[in-house]
Amino acid sequence: MLSRPRRAAVARLSETRETSPQSSWPYADAVTAASAVRRSPALGALYVLTGAFLFGFNGSMTKVVLQAGITAQQLTLFRVLGTALIAGAVLLVTDRAQFRVTLRELRAFALLGIGGLAMVQWLYAVAIAHLPVGVALLFEYMAVIIVALVARVVFKERVHPRLWWAIAAVLAGLAVVAQVWDSNLSVLGVLAGLGAACAYALYFLAGERSVAGRPPMAVAFWAAAFATAFWLVFSGWWTMPADTFTAEVSYGGTLDFIATPMWLPLVAMVALGAFAPFTLIFMSLRHLSATASGVLASSEVLFAFIVAWLWLGETLAPLQLAGATVVFVGIVGAQTARERPPGTATDADDAFALGVPPEVP
Repeated sequence: MLSRPRRAAVARLSETRETSPQSSWPYADAVTAASAVRRSPALGALYVLTGAFLFGFNGSMTKVVLQAGITAQQLTLFRVLGTALIAGAVLLVTDRAQFRVTLRELRAFALLGIGGLAMVQWLYAVAIAHLPVGVALLFEYMAVIIVALVARVVFKERVHPRLWWAIAAVLAGLAVVAQVWDSNLSVLGVLAGLGAACAYALYFLAGERSVAGRPPMAVAFWAAAFATAFWLVFSGWWTMPADTFTAEVSYGGTLDFIATPMWLPLVAMVALGAFAPFTLIFMSLRHLSATASGVLASSEVLFAFIVAWLWLGETLAPLQLAGATVVFVGIVGAQTARERPPGTATDADDAFALGVPPEVP
């Protein structure tokens, strides 16, 4: 049976559709299709792997922009602002009813946007500035472990015994990657990566509950809107030189021969490194279960390592690569450790809960 909050959410959405026939809610049909029609697992895998590649590629692009002089706070502002504008434009055309929210929902979106989205993007940018891209992402992906632990300890959900093996694998692998016995990694970078994991876990958990009552596009808009409001105050955007967006920026590494105005990589980061992969991963739920999609989405870590190696020349010692492999195996194990009773929700409803990264920017 559905839980009381989920029954209330379904009833509210049904009432909205009945009382507002002029405003369509296309995601209702998408959710039904995601749970009832999975015509092409291969196509679903292609969607999610493409999204994971774009997310992984975005890490190296982020590092290039940060090295060009934009601060982590300012970069985060541009990413969440761009996401809010794109998601808002989509809702304006497809579902204007999603702009009507209650005060209680606003408080929930504020927590999701500021405590989750604003913090995870900023802390990840700080971590990338001080660590190799792939290593920073490994630390951030500890969020999967935190989510599973919170589900078990706080929400009393059943978890598969593999969770404990996954936790051990992640911690041991990270210790090897960080070479704790003789570490050359930046302490600030490691702390920022761990902070990003905590913020990412909050984003998972708050997003899980938000997407149960609103379509993902609406959740993305409201979360990004609150994150934008926060960084408009605290990013110091007004201190940026007037020619910031037109100044030439070199792409560095093997792409050092390429130089473009700053606005071009910024637009690419928002459109191709945020909005496109977010949409692709949710499109994959029409063809794959959320668990399968989440496991495939973990390949973002591998793509980030490969792109940073080919583009920026970032490499790890063989022992560190072995540790990274152990961490990746642990992440996949943790993503499949949460056990939901059958019939509690559709795959699309539980996309956040089952491990599909709800990354927006």
